[in-house]
Amino acid sequence: MSSRLVGVGVGPGDPELVTVKGVNALREADVVVVPVMDTGERGRAEATVLHYVPEEKVVRVVFALNERSDRGRRESAWDAAGGRVAELLRHHGSVAFATIGDPNVYSTFTYLAQTIAELVPGTVVETVPGITAMQDLAARSGAVLTEGTEPLTLVPVTAGATVLKEALAGPGTVVAYKFGRQAHEVAGALRETGRLADAVWGSALGLPEESIRPAAELDGAPLPYLSTLIAPARRDGGRGGKL
Repeated sequence: MSSRLVGVGVGPGDPELVTVKGVNALREADVVVVPVMDTGERGRAEATVLHYVPEEKVVRVVFALNERSDRGRRESAWDAAGGRVAELLRHHGSVAFATIGDPNVYSTFTYLAQTIAELVPGTVVETVPGITAMQDLAARSGAVLTEGTEPLTLVPVTAGATVLKEALAGPGTVVAYKFGRQAHEVAGALRETGRLADAVWGSALGLPEESIRPAAELDGAPLPYLSTLIAPARRDGGRGGKL
């Protein structure tokens, strides 16, 4: 029988935002893998998973989650992590991999699945969708992501503030991920494009240290890496104006 690898989205941090299907997938798996940085501290995925499965079922695997500049170190870490998960798949029929947010949106699971396809041919790969940070921030802040025919653009600011500025110059709502280290540049891009007034940012959503503030309060100080920004579309046509 083929091994089964399931990427499970466990949401942005609030344990109550894991779907019923996600909880079932975690509990049905023989082993639940959680990614950790080489510093060893417990991440959001692990903290969320431990609300639903016993600690002895969880396997911590090191990923270079914070490595952006040293590609060789990043690739080496991916290979080592993939090797560890491949080993687990050879001894267990079903392995779940817990990832914050959704496994198909900027997730480490994508790279893991590609590696496993090479190391353990025939492995069945599945994903269980999860609530994303932009959905959670929209709900907690009251920001409307889209109306009518409006587009929605999602930008990781690790790609550079220029990419964000280009998106803000266009129509529709713009969501920025991972912008904490470039908070100053992001605030400047919002001002230059006239999108500052209605924008909102949040970090640690659903956790005790949660912070949700108007983007106009950005003072250039660095924010947590996993900060999320929503710059809503310009809406001046009244109710249903974008239909």
